[in-house]
Amino acid sequence: MDFRLSEDQVALRDGIRAFCDGRVPNEQFAEFENLGGFDRELWTELAEMGVFALRLSEDEGGVELGMADAVVVFSELGRRLVPGPLAWSHLAAGLVDGAESGETVVGGIDATVAGPLMIEHLDFLDALVVLYEDRVERVDPSSVKADAVATPLDPLTPVHHAQSLPVGEVIGDAALADRMRREGAALASGFLLGIAEATQELATEYAKGREQFGRPVGGFQAIKHILADCFVRQEVARAAAYAAGATVDHPDAGDLIATVSGAKVNCGEAAMKNSRACVQVHGGMGYTWEVVAHYYLKRTWVLENSFGTVDEHAEIVADRVAAQIG
Repeated sequence: MDFRLSEDQVALRDGIRAFCDGRVPNEQFAEFENLGGFDRELWTELAEMGVFALRLSEDEGGVELGMADAVVVFSELGRRLVPGPLAWSHLAAGLVDGAESGETVVGGIDATVAGPLMIEHLDFLDALVVLYEDRVERVDPSSVKADAVATPLDPLTPVHHAQSLPVGEVIGDAALADRMRREGAALASGFLLGIAEATQELATEYAKGREQFGRPVGGFQAIKHILADCFVRQEVARAAAYAAGATVDHPDAGDLIATVSGAKVNCGEAAMKNSRACVQVHGGMGYTWEVVAHYYLKRTWVLENSFGTVDEHAEIVADRVAAQIG
């Protein structure tokens, strides 16, 4: 299987990148934070570009592309930390009316995960999708009793803590719930890949411009090694994310479960380590609020727990490998 991007995918990537660079520059993160982590106008623009309807058929108002293309798009969204329940709304396209057009903002939660029920962007949702072991439900967000977290980990991802979830409308079975978890993990991997790329670029740009002892700090061997490691991690993550997307489209090409879980592991680790390295390369400035490195690190922490943690996916990969050996 060839994981290199086709000409159409390159054009798709470049188009989304141009839009995100112009519409969501780093300097605008603070503005989105003031908006509470969601911009309805931006959401509509993303929908008009086909972000949510990407994999729907033309008859359904979509672009009729595949998961491999969606991973490319989500990696570009990750480079600019585009806010909002992007993955859930993408997954809900064709399942929840209006999700594909952006008219209905869809969030979600996996109710099978142990721990507190944390719902992202609750105040802005028009529909909430809940995944259970045996079904998928649609819940009215206004019926959810939850308390807002005063200081969320990621300033661009507002969170509410719900004590319980109301009974909703069943819109899918266990197979759909499993598919949404798997495809959600692939999309999250794409977003994490974008973070790994962006933080590597930020760190490299700063190291080339920041001078110490009369020379750029990027010329020092210790910094070179950090940046080289960042580059290697992003390349491994890109291969893993693209493989996951391609295998979702062509499940006979390999072990779908192991490939998607492997992508979540590799992309999660690349985003986390590159984000931390970005802070380190910026030195004392890296720890200040004004430097955008912290936004990437905090979003990575959030995404690490989306559609399965890195540790959970690592165990899945280990189990799949052990089963093949045994």
